[in-house]
Amino acid sequence: MMQHVLTQSSTPAGLFGWWRAAGERAHRTLVAAAFGWMLDAFDVMLFSLVLAALIADLGLTKPQAGLLGSITLIGGAAGGLVFGVIADRRGRTRALMGSVLLYSIFTGLCGLAQNMWQLAIFRVLLGFGMGGEWASGAALVSETWPADTRGKALGFMQSSWAIGNGAAALVTALVLPAWGWRAVFFVGVLPALFTLWVRRNVEEPDMWRQSTTTARFADIFRGRLGAVTAAVTLMNACTLFGWWGLNAWVPAYLSLPATQGGIGLGAYAMSALVVAMQVGMWFGYVTFGFVSDAIGRKRTYIAYLLIASVLLPLYGLAKNPTVLLALGPFVAFFGTGYFSGFGALTAEIYPTSIRATAQGFTYNLGRIASAAAPFTVGSLAESRGFTAAFALTGAAFLFAAFAWVWIPETRGSELR
Repeated sequence: MMQHVLTQSSTPAGLFGWWRAAGERAHRTLVAAAFGWMLDAFDVMLFSLVLAALIADLGLTKPQAGLLGSITLIGGAAGGLVFGVIADRRGRTRALMGSVLLYSIFTGLCGLAQNMWQLAIFRVLLGFGMGGEWASGAALVSETWPADTRGKALGFMQSSWAIGNGAAALVTALVLPAWGWRAVFFVGVLPALFTLWVRRNVEEPDMWRQSTTTARFADIFRGRLGAVTAAVTLMNACTLFGWWGLNAWVPAYLSLPATQGGIGLGAYAMSALVVAMQVGMWFGYVTFGFVSDAIGRKRTYIAYLLIASVLLPLYGLAKNPTVLLALGPFVAFFGTGYFSGFGALTAEIYPTSIRATAQGFTYNLGRIASAAAPFTVGSLAESRGFTAAFALTGAAFLFAAFAWVWIPETRGSELR
């Protein structure tokens, strides 16, 4: 019965026909995955938003602050690999709940850190939970939505990252000036409550429960999958390097004084510009899902990446707040929207028995490579300025576009 649901293509007309065509069970899985991803973004973004205050209070240098961002990504890579295997063997919802609990608890503990080393430990463990959420959520949505609307559903799931970032910016604007950066991290404990709803309302996909194949990790490299796995991982590493290199430093770039290479905006103005970028990011995520369902994953991906490779260096050249306000949403639209395609792409390449493992590997091995981004961009900003640093992130998107030479088109593929 589930296979019939996944393969039929009777989507009603209209902008939201794809939503009405799905059942309540599919709706709940999308809501669960979207909220998990949104709260993931909320907790992770808090660090970037209080980075300038952390630098001042704990006496950190830019390379040290960048290192904290990098080790979070290393923790995320490890968590993604482990939770991907857990999701394939123990269930998507169990992996989702475990990852949310981890990143919530250790975000709150970041508010108790007294020095860089304590903060580093909490950031690694936060990252471990953060890395596990995406693969289980993407597998949940992929396995409960039909092929012709899978891109749209995953686009809306991915778009919740922008909502989480925007919510983090609003919370920071309200909490940071009044109670300081520690209180901002304490707010990050709240997502733990979300796991109670998931436990009561979200079932495991029938496709996963009916799968009788026991796969091994090495299967993602066998036969034709080997070259594709390498190319997808390379592409994702480049996009994650570009994304984290930019977004880990945008709030600090806007907040730091001109003598340190920044724009010198106050907390409210900085938060306003960050929120404006999240609006562009949200539209980029959602638009990607609709466009890739219409014209294909490959063409849409390459177009977004090439445009991002041009816009990111321009953002580093802009010094006027009005120009940054106008340019920021477009930078976020093209420099982030492509992530909506990654869940659909990998779900359509790999079979059910190794889907979450493969998604966790290709996404999070890329995180290991991208872990160098916050430190590298911070160091380059220290020595050469933010203009050169953001130009480097643009180059990463250009390399990501080239990786698509070895990645096939998967639009319309039925899951197996």
